[in-house]
Amino acid sequence: MTYRGAIRNKFGANKNYASVGFSINALNYYGDLSPTPKKISTDISLTKPGAGITYTYRMASRLSLQGGFMYGNISGSDIKSADKTDTDNGIFRFNRDLSFRNRIKELSLVVVIDYYENQSFYIDRAGFTPYVFFGIAVFHHNPQAQVPGTDLQGKVFANAGEWVDLNQLGTEGQLVALTEGDANYGIKPYKLTQPAIPFGIGIRARLNNQLDVSTEFSFRYLFTDYIDDVSRNYLDLGTFGNNELAKALSYRTNEIATPNYQYTSERDGKTYSVLAGYGHEYKDNVRGNRGDKDFYTVFTLRFSYIIVNLPGNRPKYR
Repeated sequence: MTYRGAIRNKFGANKNYASVGFSINALNYYGDLSPTPKKISTDISLTKPGAGITYTYRMASRLSLQGGFMYGNISGSDIKSADKTDTDNGIFRFNRDLSFRNRIKELSLVVVIDYYENQSFYIDRAGFTPYVFFGIAVFHHNPQAQVPGTDLQGKVFANAGEWVDLNQLGTEGQLVALTEGDANYGIKPYKLTQPAIPFGIGIRARLNNQLDVSTEFSFRYLFTDYIDDVSRNYLDLGTFGNNELAKALSYRTNEIATPNYQYTSERDGKTYSVLAGYGHEYKDNVRGNRGDKDFYTVFTLRFSYIIVNLPGNRPKYR
């Protein structure tokens, strides 16, 4: 009789056990500031780090429930990612010149389904097993951008280079009074705490009786288009009134391109010089695509330690 077989005979078989895990993660962003308008488009060079902790409870031979917390970063940048040789989409993205960073704090609860089952004690678990998982999550985010050197009139910003919260500026008109007929009429401030649906695949391997290592690749399906602060149309810049910072972060093309179009705002009476197609309210002057929600992916490397003395995992003498 093997050692493990002896254990099964001596102790009551118990599939229920728990583990705690620590992970290092790599996050990638997909959205309006991706290199191309394709749904699966990201800039690998902008991959950002993250870390997480998990608590996993084995409920059945293949089934576990896992709660976790993750902290990570995502970012996007037109000028770093756009392909200027793509005359259809790349040049539009490059000239748009928007960028952001966002720090993600996520709580999740997922169901993990293993391919190989374990009908017995934790030491009888498979040497490795593929698995899938899905569940629910809630995350907090706050997109930020760096203040440019000057405003649109050439006046130097005292806090140039500082990271500022874009949600507080309403770059697409969320914080100003829009009227019916305005391109973004009806827009509302986006919430910084949002739900998400995490799902993905992984492989877990056994290192010793109590230690596992796993790798995962997962998606976060989101219900917001604003983790990058970009979704709809440009506004008449005069709509922002005297908020020069909101104007400069709503329309940034003047930082890299020479203006070739002027208009006098009906809102504040000022004249603005912009690149045609950008920074001026018109139905075709879009900043982003409101029809597609943003999402992000997470690649995970996790080490998990099985809690031997958990009450539900303690061997039972016959």
